[in-house]
Amino acid sequence: MATTDRMYRVIQKPVITEKATNDQIGRNAYHFRVPRDANKVEVRQAVESLFDVKVASVNTLNVNGKSRRRGFRAGRTPDWKKAMVTLQEGYSIELI
Repeated sequence: MATTDRMYRVIQKPVITEKATNDQIGRNAYHFRVPRDANKVEVRQAVESLFDVKVASVNTLNVNGKSRRRGFRAGRTPDWKKAMVTLQEGYSIELI
């Protein structure tokens, strides 16, 4: 597997919520959905190479899935991992 191929697999998609938007403005942090087996070092390398920025810190957390119902059927959304990447002063990412 090529290195750039892994970089694109690590950063699956940005998480765009009210809290994530406030983090972008307040502390220059961006939230991304990443694979459950990705670690902080991989996330840092992927963001720095894909977006050409310098990363100050990476925080990760596991998000538990929620219970959902459709009629009589009960199910559960999958668990996933979120990475909050804080960039160094003077750098930014254009997400949209």
